[in-house]
Amino acid sequence: MEVDAVAREMEEAVAPTCSWVRACALEDVPRLGARVVVTAQGSIALFRTADDQVFALLDRCPHKGGPLSQGIVFGRKVACPLHGWNVCLDTGQAVAPDEGCVPVYPVEVKEGVIFLQLRDPGVGQ
Repeated sequence: MEVDAVAREMEEAVAPTCSWVRACALEDVPRLGARVVVTAQGSIALFRTADDQVFALLDRCPHKGGPLSQGIVFGRKVACPLHGWNVCLDTGQAVAPDEGCVPVYPVEVKEGVIFLQLRDPGVGQ
């Protein structure tokens, strides 16, 4: 077996298996707002910016666990409704001077439908 084939097999054996799932229609997420999707990984907040970019984060502020989906979206950030922490929508990182990070999930918008990439149940748990 050639080296590249062995490396591919090893990557497939250890890499988590992921699937794209239909989350909702783009129009179901208000501009500068959010919608929550409940998954096996927990509640995931889908955010939509003023220019229709879509981001997905675990719906939990890294500070005290507040629901980010209830925060205010501005630019490419969301302000937590509990204590005003700002979190970057593309990275999940808290904005300095605050520290912390929340998981982000890949999203794609195709023909007005938002798809979310999730780890398959039972993988990596």
